[in-house]
Amino acid sequence: MPQPVYLDHAATTPVRREVFEAMEPFFGPRFGNPSSVHRWGREARAALDEARERVARCIGAQPDEVCFTSGGTEADNLAVLGPLRSQMAKGRTAIVSTPIEHKAVLATVHHAAQLGATERMLGVTSSGIVDLNAIGTAIDDSVAVCTVMWVNNEIGTIQPVPEIAERVKGHGGVMHTDAVQAFGKVDFSVKNVPVDLLTISGHKIGAPKGIGAVYIRRGTKIDPMFHGGSQERVRRPGTENVASAVALACAAELAIAEKDAECARLTTLRDSLEEGLLAKIPDAVIHGRGAPRASHIVNISVPGTDSESLLMALDLAGVAASSGSACQSGSVTPSHVLSAMRVRPELAVAAIRMSLGSLTTPEGIARVVELFPALIAKARRLSGIAS
Repeated sequence: MPQPVYLDHAATTPVRREVFEAMEPFFGPRFGNPSSVHRWGREARAALDEARERVARCIGAQPDEVCFTSGGTEADNLAVLGPLRSQMAKGRTAIVSTPIEHKAVLATVHHAAQLGATERMLGVTSSGIVDLNAIGTAIDDSVAVCTVMWVNNEIGTIQPVPEIAERVKGHGGVMHTDAVQAFGKVDFSVKNVPVDLLTISGHKIGAPKGIGAVYIRRGTKIDPMFHGGSQERVRRPGTENVASAVALACAAELAIAEKDAECARLTTLRDSLEEGLLAKIPDAVIHGRGAPRASHIVNISVPGTDSESLLMALDLAGVAASSGSACQSGSVTPSHVLSAMRVRPELAVAAIRMSLGSLTTPEGIARVVELFPALIAKARRLSGIAS
């Protein structure tokens, strides 16, 4: 029986062996609470401090600028809502974002509006890139927080975060970027880009689920979302997850060290996948193709299909993919990202995301390309559309 093909790395990745080995002792003999003063606690504190330093080096930050969280969603919430109150106290009432953000950001922006902020959405082009021509009127002295993701999680497009950040900082606002899909895929350093807040997630880069981090530039005022302790410099109270912090540090270092080679490998595989699929299904549409993109995401629509039927056919054939973002899987509504790009509804509901990573091989890509015509025919039959 052929090996299954996992093409859902943008949803989650397997924990790397090196990462598991690094964190394993903290489930056993090194179990101490880092807030305790005895030797078990001191040992845990030393490991936590070292993990913070390692993550900070990976993004060009100082250790005290790294705050560990339970993952990307919590990090995004803290980054968007944390600076809001102090900014609004200065008379800054606008919160600027884009309609193609991850739902962790969009829902938080909507919540900020309920707290009295005014939402402003930057326009995006049909290629899935923020329209820089539109930022002139949207970003002004009233901006409290601007949040724009670095790499889109559904179509992989790279957003002009440095240019937007320069504009926001020129008007005195706070700039956040969700770098969950960018970390290990795109070159960046907070030394060179004037972002105040940046979020990453462990399980996208070979660490376990349940760990993430938010970079908070020194001097950025943050109100905590939780209360009850002094951990993480009072920005995120609660006993720290030492094992997972160590895992995130290990995974982050590996991702940075391997970035160039792995991105080159994935680019070759992605191009092979896209060219092979388009050769067999010429009327297929690859969203964002031609725009600057990260190497690991392919979003494709085939006319006359729907994503639910195609994903079912893929799964039965041993191929894992997803419909848009992972949190949207199973939804029959068009992706909000593709809708913002003005993709026709019949194409938007047909879109599937195939995301490449450590488990992706040339043999797996060739198998998907070979299977695809028959799977398309089956998806069309299941959706009641004649081929």
